[in-house]
Amino acid sequence: MDAAISAAKVQVEQTKQQAQQAALEDKQRRELLDGQYKQALTKYQELQHEVSLLEENLDDISFGLYKPHFAFQTSEEYKNALLALRDKMKQLIKGGGAASCPNNWTVNGSRQEGAKMIRQTTKVILRAFNGECDAAAANVSYNNVKKTEERLAKSFEAINKLGETMNLSITNAYLQLRLDEIHLINEYETKKYEEKQEEHARREKMRDAEKAQREIEQAQQEAEAQEATYQKLLEKARQEAAEATGTKLQELTTKVSEFSAKLDEARQKKERAIARAQLTKSGFVYVISNIGAFGEGVVKIGMTRRMEPMERIMELSGAAVPFPFDLHVMLYSDDAPALECALHQLLDGRRLNLVNTRKEFFQGVNLAEIKGFVQERGLSAQFIEQAEAREYRETRVRREGQHASGDNKRMLPKFADSPFAIAGTA
Repeated sequence: MDAAISAAKVQVEQTKQQAQQAALEDKQRRELLDGQYKQALTKYQELQHEVSLLEENLDDISFGLYKPHFAFQTSEEYKNALLALRDKMKQLIKGGGAASCPNNWTVNGSRQEGAKMIRQTTKVILRAFNGECDAAAANVSYNNVKKTEERLAKSFEAINKLGETMNLSITNAYLQLRLDEIHLINEYETKKYEEKQEEHARREKMRDAEKAQREIEQAQQEAEAQEATYQKLLEKARQEAAEATGTKLQELTTKVSEFSAKLDEARQKKERAIARAQLTKSGFVYVISNIGAFGEGVVKIGMTRRMEPMERIMELSGAAVPFPFDLHVMLYSDDAPALECALHQLLDGRRLNLVNTRKEFFQGVNLAEIKGFVQERGLSAQFIEQAEAREYRETRVRREGQHASGDNKRMLPKFADSPFAIAGTA
């Protein structure tokens, strides 16, 4: 019996030792796998970052806000600065300041041959770096400036690493010039875009002013024609009434009254047209919305000098937007630009476009505050607080029950920090 118990104890101890050994080996394997996984994950993240430097993705906002490096006022100044910068780069290359090699190398005991070797190698590394810089400069835009800077810095580092054996490297001064070139190109293109927007806005205002002037002139001409017509009719009716009697006289007297009223109305139209022509700042300020295109709480506040201001709203509701605009209020003012400017200042902190302030859209707007502001200035107008948005609302009704299309955007795989994280035993 004692022998059997002793044998069992030995067996238990051996099993315990085997279990401990297996646990130790398992721990070592897990540590090895965990280390290999983390090493591979780090490499994957590095490669992913390098690939991102070569990709242009408008949905990636990691590039952040770009702060201009230069303060030129016109695109022509940027263009001239860019040309001057490129001349400076050429001079730096020509003067030997683009690359540096402090060692005096010899080839077969000849310093002359060593200098020749350095010149040839310098040409090779500069050609490689310039090729990378030119490719980056050709594709730089507002949304990839930061990535382009990283791309050039990485290329600079990689090429200089290749020249370490000869102690040959591209200088920081030349790298800075190439980075300045990237910044100038981006800011030059941005300034050209801004100037085009300004010119477009200026021409649009000119077209609106010209149409308004034509409408005023036409209204004045029509009023003058009506005035002349009713003047003749009135004179004729008066002459006939002077000779008429009885029922005929009564009819003519009624006509005289009608023609007199029509003549007064024509004269008032003429006076209004003349007044509008003389008041060059007179016009209408409108508040409109388009919830189908921009959503709730977004309004556009603009002005027009048209005699028929709704024509301007119809133009804005053209092919550029999917649904027509809805009018909330139309305000007449002898100084429409000042009223428009005051409303813009009231809502300045809620501009929809923070880059282009010529865009007259504002978000998070409560029409009650505009109404209160207008009333404080002594203006009266009928406000339409609820936008009809007929086409948009009918479209929503018809679209009910339909399923949105799937998202085809390429998704990169996401990896845990450890291969054992899912099991919770890392």
